[in-house]
Amino acid sequence: MDSDYGIARELSDLQKLRSHYQPEVPPCLQGTTVRVEFGDATTTADPAGAHILSRTFPHTYGQPLAHFLRATAKVPDAQIITEHPAVRVGVVFCGRQSPGGHNVIWGLHEALKIHNPKNVLLGFLGGSDGLFAQKTIEISDEILATYKNQGGYDLLGRTKDQIRTIEQVNAAFNACTALKLNALVIIGGVTSNTDAAQLAETFAERKCPTKVVGIPVTLNGDLKNQFVETNVGYDTICKVNSQLISNVCTDALSAEKYYYFIRLMGRKASHVALECTLQSHPNMVILAEEVAASKLTLFDITKQICDAVQARAEKDKYHGVILLPEGLIESIPEVYALLQEIHGLLRQGVSADNISAQLSPWASALFDFLPPFIRKQLLLHPESDDSAQLSQIETEKLLAHLVETEMNKRLKEGTYKGKKFNGICHFFGYQARGSLPSKFDCDYAYVLGHVAYHILAAGLNGYMATITNLKNPVNKWRCGAAPITAMMTVRRYGHGPGASNIGKPMLHPAAVDLKGKAYELLRQNAAKFLMDDVYRNPGPLQYEGPGAEAKPLTLCVEDQDYMGRIKQLQEHLDKVRSIVKPGCSQDVLKAALSAMASVTDILSVMSGSTGTNPF
Repeated sequence: MDSDYGIARELSDLQKLRSHYQPEVPPCLQGTTVRVEFGDATTTADPAGAHILSRTFPHTYGQPLAHFLRATAKVPDAQIITEHPAVRVGVVFCGRQSPGGHNVIWGLHEALKIHNPKNVLLGFLGGSDGLFAQKTIEISDEILATYKNQGGYDLLGRTKDQIRTIEQVNAAFNACTALKLNALVIIGGVTSNTDAAQLAETFAERKCPTKVVGIPVTLNGDLKNQFVETNVGYDTICKVNSQLISNVCTDALSAEKYYYFIRLMGRKASHVALECTLQSHPNMVILAEEVAASKLTLFDITKQICDAVQARAEKDKYHGVILLPEGLIESIPEVYALLQEIHGLLRQGVSADNISAQLSPWASALFDFLPPFIRKQLLLHPESDDSAQLSQIETEKLLAHLVETEMNKRLKEGTYKGKKFNGICHFFGYQARGSLPSKFDCDYAYVLGHVAYHILAAGLNGYMATITNLKNPVNKWRCGAAPITAMMTVRRYGHGPGASNIGKPMLHPAAVDLKGKAYELLRQNAAKFLMDDVYRNPGPLQYEGPGAEAKPLTLCVEDQDYMGRIKQLQEHLDKVRSIVKPGCSQDVLKAALSAMASVTDILSVMSGSTGTNPF
C-alpha cells in the first residue's frame, strides 16, 4: 500500500464528532434479503438517437429499471435474493473530488459485510491510474475510521478522470480479471459515468464476469436527468459557497464602495450559481443558460451589468455582488467560436505562440480586443471532454475590466454622474470542494453505497445507483437502479472547417432548466435582489438544530420523483389488465379502447416517435 493513502487522519473535535455519526438507510435496504422488482425495458429520452445507442451498446441498452423493495411490499413477481456468496468488489474515484465521496465507500463496505462477512472491497489507489496499474488497498473498518463523514478523496486519491481509450479500457479489463473482481464501482460525474457505460458494454461483450456500477458524485450538480435528482457533493458545495458569498455581501453593505464579481466552480452548467443565488440573495447572477438562450454577446453582458450599476447609483448605492458561473465564458457566442478555432489549431499541433497569427480575421480581432491575461488563458489546452479549462479562465476579471472601462466612459461622457466604479474579484471553488460534507450529502452518499451492493447482488451490469424522493426524510427515499444507457443522448458535433458531424452517445451535462420552478423562483425575485440588498446568510454548515436538515432549494422546489411515477403508471396498467379481461362487458372494452387510443396518440406526438429520424 502507498504510504500516502489510507493512513489515519488527525481529526479535530468536530471531525471526531462527525466520524461517529451513523447515517440511516431506508427500509428497502434494511436486512440481509435483497428484494428487487424489474420494470419494463428502458429507452432514451431522445428517440432520434435510440438506434445509435442500441447499436453502440447491444449488450447493455434497453435493460429494465430496478426497484428495491421493503420487506412489507407485496409484489408477486419481485426477485427475492437470500443467498449472498462471497464477492470481490473494486471501487475507484474517477471524477474531481466532491464532499461525501468517502461515504459511498463506507456505505458499500457496510453493505458488503452485512450480507457476507467474507466479502472483500478493494480501493484503487490514485484514481483510474491506480486501476490501470492494479494498485489497491483492502478497505477495512480500521482504515475507514477517520474517513467517515469527512471531505476530500484522500482515502484513495484520484488522478485522471477517464477510462476511455482502447489502452485504458484494456488496462481496466486486465485489472478486473487479474484481481478476480465481481464488480467495479465507479464514483464520478458525467464523464466518468459515460466511461462506466462503455466499460460495462466492453466487459459484457468479452464475457467478463465483472459488473460495472456507476455512482452520481459531482459537485457541479449537472448529472441530472429523469432518474437522478441531484448529485453527492452539490449540497455541500452550495452551502459552503453561499456562506462565503453572504459574508462578501455583508462586507459590501458595510463598506458601500465595492462591486464584487464572484465566479463559481461548476463546469458548463450554472446549477451551483443558481442554488447559491437562491440561498444568499446577491444582487445579480448571470447564468450561462440565459446567455446561450438569448445569444448575449460580451457587449450585451457588459451593458447589462453597467445599466444595473447605474440604476443602483441613482439610489445612492455604490456596492453590489454579482455571481458568475465558470461556464459562462463558453456560452458567449463569439467567445465560444474563438475557443473552437483555438482548440482546432491546438489539435493540429500549432503552438500557443503562433495561434493568434493563424486565426480568422474576426477571431483575430476579438482575440486582440481581449486583455492579455485572458488571451493567455484561452490558449490553454482543452480538457478531456474538449471544453476549455474553465477553472483557469478568469471571467470575473474580464467582466470587471470591461465594466470599469464602460463606466469610466459613461462618467467622461456625462451619461453617468455617480461615484467611480470599484471592482473586486473572487473565484470560489477549491475552497469548498474539500469541505466536511453536509448532513444530506453524508446520508445520500452512504445510502448510494448500499444501493451499489444491491445492484451487484441482483447481477446488474451498466447501471447507476439511483435514489428519488430525496426532498423527503430518508425513510421515504425510493432506491433503485437505472441503466446508464437510458440516460444517454446522441449529439452531433464537429471540429474545424469541413469536419464531418459525428454522433457520439454519452451522458451530457444537464443545463439549468429555464422553464423549471427553480429558475422561475429566481426570476420572481431578481428585481428585488438587484435593488433592495435583501442579502441572506445561511451561515456555516449545521449538523444539529436549525439548518441541519436543509436540502438544496433547487431540489425541494422541483416535483421530480420520476421513478415513483413510473411505478404508479405500472400500477395503473396492471389495474387496467385486471379489469379488461376476456369476458368483460362490451361497454368496458369500448371505454378502455377509446381511452387507450387517445393516450397513445398523445404520447406518440410528445415522444416524437411519429417524426422522421434525422440520422
